[in-house]
Amino acid sequence: MLPLRQVWPAEAAARYCAAGHWRGETLPGFLRQRAAERPEALAIIGGDQRWSYAELWARAGRAAAGFLASGLRPGDRVVVQLGNVPEFFAAIFGLFRAHLVPVYALPGHRLTEITHFLRKAEAAGYICADRGADGFDYRALARQAREAEPGLRHVFVVGEAEEFSAFAALDGDVGALPGDPDPASVAFLQISGGTTGLSKLIPRTHDDYIYSFRASNEICGVTPDSALMVALPAAHNFPMSSPGHLGALYAGARVVLSPSPSPEVAFPLIARERVTITGLVPPLALLWAEAAPTTPHDLSSLKVQLVGGAKLTTEAARRVAEALPRCQLQQVFGMAEGLVNYTRLDDPPELVLATQGRPISPDDEVLILDDQGHPVPEGQPGNLLARGPYTIRAYHNEEAANARSFTPDGYYRTGDIVSRTPEGYLVVQGRAGDHINRAGEKISAEEIEDHLLAHPNVFDAAVVSVPDEFLGERSCAFLIPRGERPKPAAIRAWMRQRQIADFKVPDQVVLVDSFETTAVGKISRKELRARLRARLLAEQPES
Repeated sequence: MLPLRQVWPAEAAARYCAAGHWRGETLPGFLRQRAAERPEALAIIGGDQRWSYAELWARAGRAAAGFLASGLRPGDRVVVQLGNVPEFFAAIFGLFRAHLVPVYALPGHRLTEITHFLRKAEAAGYICADRGADGFDYRALARQAREAEPGLRHVFVVGEAEEFSAFAALDGDVGALPGDPDPASVAFLQISGGTTGLSKLIPRTHDDYIYSFRASNEICGVTPDSALMVALPAAHNFPMSSPGHLGALYAGARVVLSPSPSPEVAFPLIARERVTITGLVPPLALLWAEAAPTTPHDLSSLKVQLVGGAKLTTEAARRVAEALPRCQLQQVFGMAEGLVNYTRLDDPPELVLATQGRPISPDDEVLILDDQGHPVPEGQPGNLLARGPYTIRAYHNEEAANARSFTPDGYYRTGDIVSRTPEGYLVVQGRAGDHINRAGEKISAEEIEDHLLAHPNVFDAAVVSVPDEFLGERSCAFLIPRGERPKPAAIRAWMRQRQIADFKVPDQVVLVDSFETTAVGKISRKELRARLRARLLAEQPES
């Protein structure tokens, strides 16, 4: 197997240790400590299961011993594909305790993605549910994956295992488990975000990742009295570490698992479990904002709502903040590769509504450069590059991508276009490919979406570029209406009243019922463009 490595230069590593960012902590080590300090405190609440810290630690130990008894060896990689169920935590902490390496997959992934993860990680194991909430049979996927990847030797199933190993039956000699791993070693492999191509694998170490959620806890006010709801898929970076379920467990707080992020499912859980903090992507935040004013459920316990995963425009942020006036909106902008930015809980409203926050760490180094690699003036948009104590220096087994994505001196090229305020806060303008070049005029899709979201009959908006014979590119606004369905011509006329340059008014407006999304709810502009092009070939565009 190719070794798993994530290495910072010795000088940088020494500096991060001296600053107290890296403390030699490990993922199994902190959970053992919490189980000793707060054995009876609730750790995980999911479905009809309510696990204390002592029970979570014990279940992780049985799973760890069972993994090793089944023939897995320390250092083996195991793809984990589970939804928001308590067994997800027994599985991942069991893997940590056995010195096995989780490879996080999302519930929505299918054979193409799973075989890609198995192959890239050279994984020997796969953990899945018997069936998903939608009825999908993951055991059938496991059979196909094992046929495609003979290196997959072990399959563990939560639920009815059929010919595979039942996760609930895992057991072994807990006393023979190894001690804590090296804090500098790779703890797990995450998958890269984005909407194009197959995901790259991101090696994260114990020390760097723990720092990111430990510092996030301080920024987001997570304490042992907090109750954090996981509404997004638990294996995704945002609900894992910003501050996420790992941050909550590090603090000794309660983790409440919602099987769905819909208001119908999540709101009763918030009321029953007195949830204090949660995180959503923008489309879901808008859905909650629509439902919150009329819900019969008591949401008064909710003190902090983080929104991230994609740009939350100013108008959308205002709508979200107004819908839950007793709950503090906190914007978060980050990536699984590292850099995370937050607005702070005591920030003035103009920063919370109009920016995506500032970096976690004083040792986060941020560059904003033009296309020629020169720094841009303050307030001007440019390409975001970052390095720091929790930003990786390389993907796993991706030589070509590493050459593209990292500078020789270790900066990660994020692919985001941002500007920076005088206070040091970032304003996301979009991805490098999300700007529309209309007859030489560069238009930010996010800026136009922000205007559109101010329209009373627009629930959500996505602006994309379309090839045009005369303009090079023209703009098309996809709108999800709310209330009375607006006319496309009326939308364009309304936009002209916003006192913006005429070239920013969408050339075309298309009303849709929903957007194509990725597994965590991000708008997939690639899919929208493809759908639009196909539509234009098949019929006359709307006027």
